[in-house]
Amino acid sequence: MPITVYILGLIVFAMTTSEFMVAGMMSELSAQFGVSIAMIGYLVAAYAGAMTIGGPLLAIGLSKTSKKKALMLLVIIFIVGQTLGALAWNYESMFVARILTGISASAAFGIAISICSDLVPIQLRGRAASVVLSGAMLSNIAGLPLATAITQLWDWRASFWIVDGFVLLSGIVSFTLIPVLAASATQAGSEWSSFRNKSLWAAYMTSMFIIGATFAAFSYFGPILTGLSGFAASTVPWLLVLYGAATVVGNLVVGRLADRYTYPVLIGGLLLLVIGLLAFALFGHQQMIVIAALLVIGLTGITMNPAMSARVMRAGGSGMLVNTVHTSVITLGVLLGSSIGGRAMDNGYGLTAPLWTGVVLGVFGLVSIAIVKVPRMYRPAPSLRSHE
Repeated sequence: MPITVYILGLIVFAMTTSEFMVAGMMSELSAQFGVSIAMIGYLVAAYAGAMTIGGPLLAIGLSKTSKKKALMLLVIIFIVGQTLGALAWNYESMFVARILTGISASAAFGIAISICSDLVPIQLRGRAASVVLSGAMLSNIAGLPLATAITQLWDWRASFWIVDGFVLLSGIVSFTLIPVLAASATQAGSEWSSFRNKSLWAAYMTSMFIIGATFAAFSYFGPILTGLSGFAASTVPWLLVLYGAATVVGNLVVGRLADRYTYPVLIGGLLLLVIGLLAFALFGHQQMIVIAALLVIGLTGITMNPAMSARVMRAGGSGMLVNTVHTSVITLGVLLGSSIGGRAMDNGYGLTAPLWTGVVLGVFGLVSIAIVKVPRMYRPAPSLRSHE
């Protein structure tokens, strides 16, 4: 695996840490800007919304630019946004900073996947994607806790500056290592034609449901583990670390299998995810079953990203627009799952509501695969005459 692929993973690690770091400094930002905690929560939503909508638009604008140059431009935009966040003098300036970083991160993720797929043989694309996406996994178990610790040790601005410097450093290293990968008008045109492929949209739909099912539960693990399962609040961080470790292991395993066994991984992973969520919902009061369910969800949910990416690239190619739209679809899944799960809980369906929401979305994910695979299984084989 080229060293460049690991550097791209570091960029993803830093940018994903920036996405979630606000969650670890809500009280400090609320006091700094004189707004409510809920208003600070909108900063997370602004980042996600910018990733969903702005990322593909930015990728379209860069579609005729070489991938290396496009990535470097996105790193610069991200650094501008992150610097603005570190210097933010009021809530509005921080909001603008989050939009800038969200837009650039979404397009950067898509281009990073596209670049890594160009650097390895086609049979290693899923494995390379797993290395890049492992940056996102590690950000949850290393980046976010470190950013929170730095905020508590110094202040929240220090966290912003450190992420800023990390992106700058990894960007410089990437610039020296990444070869020039051209993006011609013909390539850009072929990308647009990919969006007429129904298999690509089916792959997008499956990805959205997988991530939606996972985050419907993950977004509310804290209150569920304390209020439903009876764990002490001090135990929850350790359970989340256990969950995070499972995602790292699962990502590495899926990365090894994603290219050769794409559909078996997606179908088997979704089945296990639904079973884990179902067990959590039915036996949420039994702590040992809950721990086992957490491990199953961690090993399957977001760790199916390499297989999801391999399926998308198989259907639509390795272009940066195809992969950026995939990133946006994944972010949409996060918003969909967390919002539906939260709304169900607020409407009086209890702490198990997010878990049942995840079960339903997981079943929808299986259906989205079945509507593509089942008709192919029963399609009559072409006759010999058709080949003449």
